[in-house]
Amino acid sequence: MSEGTLQAAARPWSPVPPLSVEHLAKAYRTGGRILPVVGDLTFALARGEIVAIVGPSGCGKTTLLNAVCGLTPADSGRILWSGVPLDRRGRTPSGVGYMLQKDLLLPWRTALDNVKLGTELRGMPRGQADERARALLDQLGLHGFAGAYPATLSGGMRQRVALARTLINDPDVLLFDEPFAALDFQTKLLIEADTVRLVRDGAKSALLITHDIEEAVSIADRVLVLSGRPTAVKASYTIDLDCAPDDMIGARESAGFGDYVRQIWADLDIPRSALGRAGLGISRAAARP
Repeated sequence: MSEGTLQAAARPWSPVPPLSVEHLAKAYRTGGRILPVVGDLTFALARGEIVAIVGPSGCGKTTLLNAVCGLTPADSGRILWSGVPLDRRGRTPSGVGYMLQKDLLLPWRTALDNVKLGTELRGMPRGQADERARALLDQLGLHGFAGAYPATLSGGMRQRVALARTLINDPDVLLFDEPFAALDFQTKLLIEADTVRLVRDGAKSALLITHDIEEAVSIADRVLVLSGRPTAVKASYTIDLDCAPDDMIGARESAGFGDYVRQIWADLDIPRSALGRAGLGISRAAARP
């Protein structure tokens, strides 16, 4: 392994999708009544594919992620990881990385030690873990910050540390729950590009939850639009833009970008008059009739 470069393990090709969700349903009991949140949700994530999921606020997107990784048991339906049903006891499957909106870095640990947390839980040898963590920090533009504590890092730097922590065990599938939502636009584009590059270079698959339609279109191979509760897949778009996969500006400048954004916005059934307050990431150019 050359200094500053992390080599991903070779992944044997298989026609079986790494993740399949079949007729998933989930409801919560609240205030003496049952609230259906996810209803009859079906989709698959192909190998090497990035799928973005958008939908109305409160439609169950985070519930979906928690269900597919075993944190929240589904009421009915099946979740298959590489063709194998998710353990009914709710154990999180191996080979999965989960990145949240909040970085959740431990304040008493350095950036390097925060990245290495997952390796300690997996029992990776200390020398190997240290080498992998430093390589990831270097790839994410944090060379020289391995010894820094979270309180001394900017929001964007903290999210890069969190991304490195998510990648440290070389997961096959990455789950992202709005990890870039709190970042300023410039930092957001940079970290989006880093994320896409690392996913592509590592031959991984990724499922991204986002409220930002432009983010979904610029990052993903496919965008799934969810309905309101009880949520189901309302529409699916295969994204084809004339730019490099990690070129976030080029994606937004590509022919067809605005058409994708406008159509997805229309699928959400939110009035155009709500654009100013909805916070769903639609640009003025994309909003033109």
